[in-house]
Amino acid sequence: MRRLYAVVCSSALVLAVVAGTALGTSGVAAADPFGRTPAQLQAISDVIGRALSARGVPFTYGGGNADGPTRGTPRQAPSEPAVVVDSAATGLVVPPSLGLSLPQVSSPTVVVPDPAADVVGFDASGLIVYAFAGVGIKLPRSSGEQYLAARKVQPAMALPGDLIFYGPDGTQSVALFIGNGQMVETTDSGVSVSAVRTNGMTPYLGRIIG
Repeated sequence: MRRLYAVVCSSALVLAVVAGTALGTSGVAAADPFGRTPAQLQAISDVIGRALSARGVPFTYGGGNADGPTRGTPRQAPSEPAVVVDSAATGLVVPPSLGLSLPQVSSPTVVVPDPAADVVGFDASGLIVYAFAGVGIKLPRSSGEQYLAARKVQPAMALPGDLIFYGPDGTQSVALFIGNGQMVETTDSGVSVSAVRTNGMTPYLGRIIG
């Protein structure tokens, strides 16, 4: 009877650990049932800790690298370039789609001032680059490239340290799953811990360690 009780308790513990690491529950287990080494578990803990240390750092487009937050990158001009018309008096600028037949001086590249580029901070993929650089892992800079580089994992098998991607092939955003239904991400208001969102999430998560 005691032996049966011990087997039942042991099975229940394994199930609890497995359930606790799935998307939406608890964090890294002390005794890992997934075959990850102590070194891998420590690396995952370090990655999560490095990401959490950036809480409150502002968002800036193109910001962040392996060393930390950086100034952002100016966003591109509108997709339809303007045509500068020969009108010194008015400085008129007319989009080509209007079909107006006016003498054209040039079709310059439009530089749009972007005050946000002067902010020192992270964007989504920049935060991930920074988090993994702390354990010597160099990741591609964009979320789409990170999605391609990571090993694909079903959401039901998610473990802390996995990457959650959004948009087609992860091209819109990326966040770091930390367990307990939470992730670290860069939002418009800065780096923060958020509840995991499934809306727009790619069918697979990405695993870098383990």
